[in-house]
Amino acid sequence: MFFGYELNIYSFVGIIMLIGIVKKNAIMMIDFALDVQRNEGKAPMEAIYQGCIIRFRPIMMTTMAALMGTLPIALGLGAGSQSRRPLGLAVVGGLLFSQLITLYLTPVFYTYMESLQSTYTNMRLRHKARKAKTATATDKVQ
Repeated sequence: MFFGYELNIYSFVGIIMLIGIVKKNAIMMIDFALDVQRNEGKAPMEAIYQGCIIRFRPIMMTTMAALMGTLPIALGLGAGSQSRRPLGLAVVGGLLFSQLITLYLTPVFYTYMESLQSTYTNMRLRHKARKAKTATATDKVQ
């Protein structure tokens, strides 16, 4: 219970909207980073950094548009606003929090997943090389 309001059906609608916005923002950054990494051959850290810099403006535009649209609801302006105010508060607070998650945690998660993938690929390649070496050693003995 934040701001003295409980979560109701309007708040849950706002939370579902927030999930969609955060997902879209993360997809925009990661898609750009993957494209740069594959086509320009840049390292994952450099690719996601470039994705963050270039996609910052569209991410901020989406967030600001949603924020300005729900700010009157959060402030409780208009007739019947008491029932919709939890929606506005959930969206405004969630947008501010989700912006931090999108801009800071998504690049970190991307770089961790890329390093995990490269570690796994290297382990598979070493395992295949060991198997091939063992097979050739077995063939030489026979």
